[in-house]
Amino acid sequence: MLHRAPDTYGRLESGRYANPPVDLLEDVARLLGMNEHEWVALWRYALGQDPPHPLNARAGEAVPGTWQLALDGVTHMAYISDRSWNLLAYNEPFAALFPGRRVPANVMRWMTVEPEARSVLRHWETSWAPLVLPQLRAAIAADPEDPTLCGIEKEVLDDPPAARVYESARAYVHPDGSERPVHHAEHGPGWITVCAAQPMAAPRARLLILPFRAGEHHSGGRLRPLRARG
Repeated sequence: MLHRAPDTYGRLESGRYANPPVDLLEDVARLLGMNEHEWVALWRYALGQDPPHPLNARAGEAVPGTWQLALDGVTHMAYISDRSWNLLAYNEPFAALFPGRRVPANVMRWMTVEPEARSVLRHWETSWAPLVLPQLRAAIAADPEDPTLCGIEKEVLDDPPAARVYESARAYVHPDGSERPVHHAEHGPGWITVCAAQPMAAPRARLLILPFRAGEHHSGGRLRPLRARG
């Protein structure tokens, strides 16, 4: 069924196949109907590393509904977006960030090309665009056929300030731990700290929790890293 030489699957299953090729692992995973968790486990057992991409190209488009309950229990601003930054769920503190509580349908598009974002995201051209636009470039590199990402890229390239940053931006893949200035619609100027994670059942989806601190000026300090005792 795999169209491989006799005992190929037997060697893989028993651990006697050193460094099996990626196309074999993909064929086995699809033949056995593996989910994303099983796909990761297959790579770890076969090659001792995580896969470079999800098994399903559309993975990360949905998360379990219980995530809304989790977000509602978070006192900080928090939201979940899918692999293309389409907003899947958010809580009321996040909605309060936006004028009129008009929450955007796509977070990346809003941050990069919406005029309103350039007043909410203070110092947009220096504090936001150089860190947000490289994430878009990296996401397109990982999935160049994604129609949503390609559409946002086209809008970015048609917007001179965004295009200028996009074409010269340095490498930057995720925002975890950064602190950035905002103008909160209800609390005025302040700073948010970006805490980023990924729902385990949805590769490439994003969970962001955004603690807010009011005030014009950067705190100038960082909390110590959290490490296990021992």
